[in-house]
Amino acid sequence: MQACGGAAVMGSLQQPAWTKGTIFSNKGLTGSGFSHQLKFNCVKPVRSSSYIEGSLVTGRPSSSVTVPLPEIGNGSSFVDNGLSEADPEVRAIIDMEKQRQFKSLELIASENFTYRAVMEAVGSCLTNKYSEGLPGKRYYGGNEHIDELETLCQKRALDAFHLDGKKWGVNVQPLSGSPANFEVYTAILKPHDRLMGLDLSHGGHLSHGFMTPKRRVSGTSIYFESMSYRLNESTGLVDYDKLEEMADRFKPKLIIAGASAYPRDFDYPRMRKIADSVGAFLMMDMAHISGLVAASVLASPFDYCDIVTTTTHKSLRGPRGGMIFFKKDTVLGVDLETAINNAVFPGLQGGPHNHTIGGLAVCLKYAQSPEFKAYQNQVVSNCRALASRLTELGYKLVSGGSDNHLVLVDLRPLGIDGARVEKILDMASVTLNKNSVPGDKSAVVPGGIRIGAPAMTTRGFTEKEFVAVADYIHEGVQITIDAKREASGSKLQDFMKFVASPEFSLKDRMSDLQRRVEALTTQFPLPGV
Repeated sequence: MQACGGAAVMGSLQQPAWTKGTIFSNKGLTGSGFSHQLKFNCVKPVRSSSYIEGSLVTGRPSSSVTVPLPEIGNGSSFVDNGLSEADPEVRAIIDMEKQRQFKSLELIASENFTYRAVMEAVGSCLTNKYSEGLPGKRYYGGNEHIDELETLCQKRALDAFHLDGKKWGVNVQPLSGSPANFEVYTAILKPHDRLMGLDLSHGGHLSHGFMTPKRRVSGTSIYFESMSYRLNESTGLVDYDKLEEMADRFKPKLIIAGASAYPRDFDYPRMRKIADSVGAFLMMDMAHISGLVAASVLASPFDYCDIVTTTTHKSLRGPRGGMIFFKKDTVLGVDLETAINNAVFPGLQGGPHNHTIGGLAVCLKYAQSPEFKAYQNQVVSNCRALASRLTELGYKLVSGGSDNHLVLVDLRPLGIDGARVEKILDMASVTLNKNSVPGDKSAVVPGGIRIGAPAMTTRGFTEKEFVAVADYIHEGVQITIDAKREASGSKLQDFMKFVASPEFSLKDRMSDLQRRVEALTTQFPLPGV
């Protein structure tokens, strides 16, 4: 008998088809015409003189070209079942997560619900192809359609952010935001060059150079020298005067704008002036607000920055990926296009995730629609309604409010912390995250919570529902205060053990809050799934 390998296998893969003995179930057919269940079962050995007829991929009759079917031994089979049959355990976990998302108030500012069309692209045959390099310059063959797709994605990226392709370029291959940032650093900095980003405890991001006196936490701080700028703690706004003073002393080669927990916009003209005064590149990490920027709801960083990075799965509502935009003109003696493209590949990545690029192309088409702009305006309006109601309830908000998609609540005046509130609200089907606030000493038990509007706005929430969200959060905070008082110890682990124990006396209040939360959320559909 002949082994299933070499040219015979290649032939069978290039011309997927059925022959006598094949079971092709119509049960799994989807709207796209593909089957979730496809089974080859040869009861008898098939001689090499047998030929494959027809095509399982196209469903069309066979062409005049016939391909020998490799001989397969008795009882051999190739099974391509759907997930439920192939792996019920994974299917069950996915179904449980789907129910959690459907029932929960998803308020994590960096999360969203993507489109069904994006999911279809991400779950397509694009995942099968290797395509190291850029369109027209690939290491592998067979990339003519991948080239077309990536070129389309690049064009849509520039169009979505209203950019002139003669002045700006974009790389759509970064796997996410942190890799995109490090690829920029690799492109324009040498090891131990200096950079400045917003301090993590003041709303910045790990990848912007976070370190402590005892440990260089971020890879950025390991390979480069970083100094963080901060907020003015009395106003909750970036202290640009202090940034200018620090930059003049530190002489960074790169200044980074952008944040992961800053409820206001950035002063790009001021940051441009500071960068120019010390001969530094200016980069904006707009991961959180890229959807708002595309919809022109917030100011555009492209008018002032040399480089702009972003994730694609937050306010932009795309798949989990990243992008790097760069000026095509030489900046500070660096050809940014060549340097950044080389840093992505072969510098730090191999083959791009073509299925993600396909999904990104889809979401960037949506991002140019009037409906997308209306959605982003609603995100901001909902966030302001949330901030207003929290203020009415007596909460202290960092910066006093919000201009974008999130609010940052300082819980320290209440004698409580973000870690305990996060836990209690999670038990009540309210998902948000603990977050450092200016002046915090611990990132494990920080003094605040971060609340975002994009995900629930996607599901259809308006200002009215976000006022109710504020009330639910307030109720959860009150339960947290009472639970902390009843817990036997003062440590966080004592609290966690107490609320998970049979002795937790506030279960009825928790259950009632959870019931009302889920009664609200389940009135709104879950996009994409």
